[in-house]
Amino acid sequence: MLALKEYTAKTHQGPYLEVNEDYYHLDVVNNLFLIFDGFGGAGVGDSTVTFLSDEVAKFYTKLGCDPDLTLPFFFSPKYLIEGNALINSIQYAHQILMKRNNQKKNLSQKGGASIIGAAMSENIMTFACAGNCASYLYRSGHIGSITHPDVLQFHFEGRQNTISHLCPSNGLGLFDDLHLQIRELKVEPEDIIMFVTDGVFGKLDINELKYIIEMKNDDHEKGSLIFNLANNKGNLDNQTFMMLRF
Repeated sequence: MLALKEYTAKTHQGPYLEVNEDYYHLDVVNNLFLIFDGFGGAGVGDSTVTFLSDEVAKFYTKLGCDPDLTLPFFFSPKYLIEGNALINSIQYAHQILMKRNNQKKNLSQKGGASIIGAAMSENIMTFACAGNCASYLYRSGHIGSITHPDVLQFHFEGRQNTISHLCPSNGLGLFDDLHLQIRELKVEPEDIIMFVTDGVFGKLDINELKYIIEMKNDDHEKGSLIFNLANNKGNLDNQTFMMLRF
């Protein structure tokens, strides 16, 4: 197993909102890393993300403890067993949310969340994402996207400055069918992986993130620097940041 040298995560309601509908789950024992950007408003989105995090983590751990357990939603031989377990865990949490909370509600009343989930096995990390979260790889002085957000912004080229264009066009609890973007990455020593919600990527470009990664500050402090820079550039949303250093 490639060693995870340092890790940090931070979430905040942002400069104007009173409720934080973002959430993260960082489990270095089971090598499971999750960030969520919830929707539904106070008392809905915030409780939904904690519910989803608990369900994904619980189901993933259950599959990890019993590798012969049937994968109920999805299996592909192109992905590692940990990747298949991650996909099944996210699909399971989505189905439970739809049946328990959202089935008889119209769209405006539903609670749900965007997600990036990542599961590590040896030196392979599998990513599964839906909605308005983003992930980046910093390697040997270069930064690039791992997964891309699925938001309305990318369907309205040239009109990307309003908050509405950062709304997710996919996510847990949103529609019956959940479509996940899947990516496997071979992680190398000295790699840095970053996960953020739209309270960060909606205001900062990739070179600004690269600049902060390369600063000499402590990694946990970099989360605050990223949040402050995004807020100074007009962020109005919740913010979540996770960084893994190998």
